Amino acid sequence: MASKPSTSRIVTCESMTTGHPDKLCDQISDALLDAHLVRDPYTRCGIEAAASGNEVWVFGQVASRDPLSHSEIEQLARRVIRDIGYESAEEGIDPDTCTVRVTIDPQSGDIAMGVVRDDGVLGASDQGIVYGYATNETPEGLPLPLVLAQRLTRALTNARTTGAIPWLRPDGKAQVSVRYVGDTPHEVTAFVVSAQHRAETPIDEVRSTIEALAREALGSWVTPDTQVHINPTGRFVVGGPLADSGLTGRKVIADTYGGVAHHGGGAFSGKDGTKVDRSAAYAARQAALHLVRSKLAVRAEIAIAYAIGVDKPVAVSVDTFGTGTIPDEQLAELVALKFDLRPAAMIERLELRTPIFERTARDGHVGHADLPWELENTVDPKTEFLKRVAERAGASQGAPGRFPCGHLQRLGKEHLAVGEHFPYGAQGAELLACVVCEATEASATATKGGRA
Repeated sequence: MASKPSTSRIVTCESMTTGHPDKLCDQISDALLDAHLVRDPYTRCGIEAAASGNEVWVFGQVASRDPLSHSEIEQLARRVIRDIGYESAEEGIDPDTCTVRVTIDPQSGDIAMGVVRDDGVLGASDQGIVYGYATNETPEGLPLPLVLAQRLTRALTNARTTGAIPWLRPDGKAQVSVRYVGDTPHEVTAFVVSAQHRAETPIDEVRSTIEALAREALGSWVTPDTQVHINPTGRFVVGGPLADSGLTGRKVIADTYGGVAHHGGGAFSGKDGTKVDRSAAYAARQAALHLVRSKLAVRAEIAIAYAIGVDKPVAVSVDTFGTGTIPDEQLAELVALKFDLRPAAMIERLELRTPIFERTARDGHVGHADLPWELENTVDPKTEFLKRVAERAGASQGAPGRFPCGHLQRLGKEHLAVGEHFPYGAQGAELLACVVCEATEASATATKGGRA
């Protein structure tokens, strides 16, 4: 039987520099969140920012034992604008002369009642659906066109901040289109870069310099047939909020999966960990990475749904797009067993009471190896699952026979909790080796190898 021909498709993703007006607002929101967390790690807040012309408006709700004053909020907003690199109102916004309006109110008592319940349980701050995604096509676990687009904008920012290209200004965008054959990326078919520059720089110099920078960043993915568009409209002198208004949360697609995966719609920046549209999205990313790194799928998207005031999710689902080694329904049960998706547990596991958020607004929320939800996890999920069931069965009456080490020799479906089943399709299982000791020995060997 003849093999089915591979289909060809083009996937496009974009990225923005730190000086893009929407990104500026994201950074202000998360800088204010970080500052509140430094003072009170249990701060609950939803802070947004808008910018237009030489004016910034900071607004939202905060519940904190030591909230920032309006003057402190204003100074912090100016610091962010200055750090980004803006110097004058004529080029986008002036950190020293811009107007900063502040409208911060206490968190609604109705919402607070659902978040911190009478029984002490931390409930979800709102209803909603969140998504996490991972793929094995790049080391970052992200779609290649997104990784390449981000590589371009970081190259622009680096060239500006180091002085390598002295006429670059903070605002800019990049877009990369990649041709896939089947699920494998083959080549960059087109890339677009728009970079803000000083007025006196000739457009020919802008285009030739930026094209050379982009080609170096994209490397061998560029071919002789790749379409190139550098500052397609020509002059790009006026940028930032003077050229386009900015608003927190509008670039959350570019800062997560570039449109390749679903998104629940909620903004991330300015929200503390009790807001599940941020914390649970990070947890879903962590779980998706785990499935891919454990080679249970080539790519995976995890969806989690919550009800306001309820700690446990109302639904967890997995879509591996046909690449899973076991059915998606079983992977969803594995995720629900392995990852505690209650708000309090996610906040603790992902270190969401620490001031780590301004950098996510600047560099993106996923794909950075040192973020808590991105950390490598090499634990075999089957071993972990069986180990947990073994511990439960050992505590029950009439436990099965044991190895000399004292751990369980046989496990059957009678040792499962209600609604549970063994992964990999089996409704019952026998342990022919002690998974508890195997996991311990593997860990000891890895530790010894790391110290050598």
